[in-house]
Amino acid sequence: MFFKKSLLSVFLFSSISFAGFGQGFLKASGTKIIDGQGQNVLLRGIGLGGWMLQEGYMLKINKEAQQYRIRERIADLMGPKQTQEFYDAWLANHMRKIDVDSMKRWGFNSIRLPMHYNLYTLPVEQEPVAGKNTWLEKGFALTDSLLNWCKANKMYLILDLHAAPGGQGNDVNIADRDPSKPYLWNSEANQEKTIALWRKLAERYKNESYIGAYDIINEPNYGFSNPEEDKNGTKEKVNAPLRKLMVDITKAIREVDQQHLIIIEGNGWGNNYNGIFPLWDKNMALSFHKYWNYNDQASIAHIIKARDEQNVPVWLGETGENSNVWFTDAIHLLEKNNIGWSWWPLKKIGFNNPMEIKSNPNYDALVKYLNNGGNKPKDSNVYSGLMELAIYSRLENTIIHRDVIDAMIRQPFTNETKPFKANLIRNKSIIYAVDYDLGKNGFAYFDNDTADYHTSTNKRSVGNRGGIYRNDGVDIAKDSLQYEKYYVNHIEKGEWLQYTVKVAQKGNYTLKINAAADQPGGRITILIDGKTVASDVVVPNTGNMKKFATFEVKNVPLNTGWQKIRLLAASGGYNFSYIQFIK
Repeated sequence: MFFKKSLLSVFLFSSISFAGFGQGFLKASGTKIIDGQGQNVLLRGIGLGGWMLQEGYMLKINKEAQQYRIRERIADLMGPKQTQEFYDAWLANHMRKIDVDSMKRWGFNSIRLPMHYNLYTLPVEQEPVAGKNTWLEKGFALTDSLLNWCKANKMYLILDLHAAPGGQGNDVNIADRDPSKPYLWNSEANQEKTIALWRKLAERYKNESYIGAYDIINEPNYGFSNPEEDKNGTKEKVNAPLRKLMVDITKAIREVDQQHLIIIEGNGWGNNYNGIFPLWDKNMALSFHKYWNYNDQASIAHIIKARDEQNVPVWLGETGENSNVWFTDAIHLLEKNNIGWSWWPLKKIGFNNPMEIKSNPNYDALVKYLNNGGNKPKDSNVYSGLMELAIYSRLENTIIHRDVIDAMIRQPFTNETKPFKANLIRNKSIIYAVDYDLGKNGFAYFDNDTADYHTSTNKRSVGNRGGIYRNDGVDIAKDSLQYEKYYVNHIEKGEWLQYTVKVAQKGNYTLKINAAADQPGGRITILIDGKTVASDVVVPNTGNMKKFATFEVKNVPLNTGWQKIRLLAASGGYNFSYIQFIK
């Protein structure tokens, strides 16, 4: 009965999400986003953070981490010519048609493009003639290519001005802001350039129905009334300059484009709409951003209230940077409320996104120098490390985290679990501890600490403390002595891991369990398809949490075919590496 119900729920959610897809321009209809056929469209997308605009944390750089400063510091080490080579290679490799093809195949239907204005036009201080705009072909060509790849896959592309002229927010890494130069909010020239850029974009794409919307200014994090104390505008009550600029941008767009949906964001990371209403256009949607809070109805109550009062659609334009548990719960909450979403980001040096860009020793040395100083790396090593990083940003060279994709696309709508790997059991077969099933916490595994809710709790928790291999609640570490070997650690009483296996031959098996402990007291209970076959098995004290040894659990009956093996920590305090099956 449960299986039928879960399939029905998947069907119902899918029919909402994809009905009438790709049929005409998206537009607002009351509180819904609809297509040209009047069908409700639920956007499921990812933002391309790190492509046109590199935030330092995505590159493991945490000192002077605005893109312009990272670039200046790289140029100081290896010269402007080689620095330009790296950025050209980065833009060429980081986003290609294969990425969009893969996103479509995985189940996404939209992409949010965080644009840096300096790929489309010169900064105001570099304009040959003050007040006139020089247009750069680079940004438009990149956008055209991305749009063509989206059209080929029948996916929507949402244009997002992520770094506006002068910088729109006090989180300087996000806006790539140079504090020594005029700000967007105190520079009429920067505001006029921002308006002109949107008019240019609208003129170019006015007939493109696969451009889903214009997200006109990302996270305008600025306290207009009290900029010294309210740095990011979370307490701003008026927001008059923000409203005026968004009205002026809308007017410029509508002079050339009457078709496209316009998305606006509130102050304070997209959530502060004080003073913004009433709305000024009939084809608009509200965006909000959501990070590290609880995934309950209260967490979205503010935007639901705004949606109902203004009779306008809402869209979660940016969220992510958390565990799979958080992702699954958030998406279930959003889609239950008919709110589309765009995750952040598609890829970076990090494990909690669909693709992880691998680092390299020369790049690691550069990061260490940029963050901590010390001995300056050789220019040839800097060049080699950066060009290798650009090559590693290509999809086929990344680590694809299928657990993240599964948590976003499948798990919000079903409690069913799936094997992480093939897990065919023959004599002497090994299953590694970290290859437990794909699925929700409480169904594929159980862990006590599963996600980061620090904006709700004021206390950070991380899910997988090791930050490696998988993005669930399970804590994973890497064996420093063996390349690409991982194990589960920080095991606590009551936690468990499940492995769906396919047994080639029925019989009694000896399970050799590889574990490490620095004290006595660890216990394991083993269940097969819910039935206990070994209870409170002692985990030997090996003398060190990194000194692994095997111990045996004999006469474990396994039937031919699929079954679920669950290892429960009757008491914790040990690390777990693998199980070997001996017939």
